[in-house]
Amino acid sequence: MGDILGLIARRLGLGLVILFVISIIIFFMVELLPGDIAQAVLGQGATEDNLAALREQMGLNKPAIVRYLEWLGGAVTFDFGSSIVTGERVTGLIGERFMNTLFLAAYAAVIAVPFAIILGVIVALLRNSIFDRVANVLTLTSISSPEFFLGYILILFFAVKWGMFPAISSLSQGMSLGDLLYRTFLPALTLVLVVTAHMMRMTRAAIINLLASPYIEMARLKGAPPWKVIVKHALPNAWAPIINVVALNLAYLITGVVLVEVVFVYPGIGQALVDAVSKRDFPVVQACCLIFAATFILLNLAADVGAILTNPRLRHPK
Repeated sequence: MGDILGLIARRLGLGLVILFVISIIIFFMVELLPGDIAQAVLGQGATEDNLAALREQMGLNKPAIVRYLEWLGGAVTFDFGSSIVTGERVTGLIGERFMNTLFLAAYAAVIAVPFAIILGVIVALLRNSIFDRVANVLTLTSISSPEFFLGYILILFFAVKWGMFPAISSLSQGMSLGDLLYRTFLPALTLVLVVTAHMMRMTRAAIINLLASPYIEMARLKGAPPWKVIVKHALPNAWAPIINVVALNLAYLITGVVLVEVVFVYPGIGQALVDAVSKRDFPVVQACCLIFAATFILLNLAADVGAILTNPRLRHPK
């Protein structure tokens, strides 16, 4: 147990170092933008008084390193300053949207993870059959298709032609869970189609890779049926790579939803990032990027730890 806790502590420390480096990149990428940031925000028609007031508000009169340290200190306490456009606190502005993104990611994950693992087990059981080949073709097609393309295809058929679901995922306060699931079904389905393919193929590959193992051959020689060989003997030993790819795809569900949220006008943090970029609201852009980076690093850490905990050879390398 001590070795595992030490490993988690080392990975967590490495994640914090990476996040610190990313925070430097995020902050100073804005600093490297050509021209005057205040001028870029207010436009060419801004007066000198307005420009001076905005520079004072954004702290542009201070040295860059001082502003970075102040911004980093605020970020540690979840205080990202105020929006340039609306004047609201950035934390309050993106907090609800981040929860919306987490809900959409959880909605897609609840459907995609069990479906992908079950489908991966089935295609491994029916390896080289017509079903296996059709599933591989469909998953490769899904992987090769951009998220926005899949989203527009779903809108065309499910919203425009058949009228089964709304094309725009507009949310409001006080919505029932059923109404919320109904309105967010198409963006969730888009994410499911994208991530299911990756997880299914990894599950299939991990199980097939184990089918040539001696203990699998022994189970077959004892007369165990094929489904029992895979479910009882192969699948438990394939959890490490499966958990790894599941965690990485969960990270994608949260950090890679920008295009999906834009297509369906879903009020998540990805849509907030796009709106902030179009309006040159740099504090919101920096906060969204840092949240995406922290989420991705945290789920990558979970993937590493999960893979180690499910593999005795990694838990006890000696």
